[in-house]
Amino acid sequence: MFPARVRARASASRPASERGSAVVEFVLVGTLLLFLFLGVIQVGVVLHIRNTLAADAAEGARHAANLNMADDSGGPYAEKLIASSIPGRADTRCTSAATTNASGVPLVEVRCEVAVPLTVLPGGARTTISVVGHAVKETP
Repeated sequence: MFPARVRARASASRPASERGSAVVEFVLVGTLLLFLFLGVIQVGVVLHIRNTLAADAAEGARHAANLNMADDSGGPYAEKLIASSIPGRADTRCTSAATTNASGVPLVEVRCEVAVPLTVLPGGARTTISVVGHAVKETP
């Protein structure tokens, strides 16, 4: 593609001490890009789990807020939903209780938390995600 004279000039213009430095730079930059890519994936996984957890906690609160349901039935219902939505999350804990808001409206509150492994960090680090779901309690 290039005449031999141009190729010879390009290789002759580099000092001998810099030969092979492209490989080292590629490895260093590639490692940084790999960790950046894995970090973005980890943030996406944590946000997906958090959003699914929040939706299931709110659904558990709506379940417990129905007229003939006990206030504490929302926690186990939310745990069942989480088990079917996010497989492998056996360490999920959900509780529900009756409460009122600032205006005195009766509510059902479901609190859920789950431990999520951080796969990018070495040593099996984990973080705990906690969410709260509310629903207005039906009254006769």
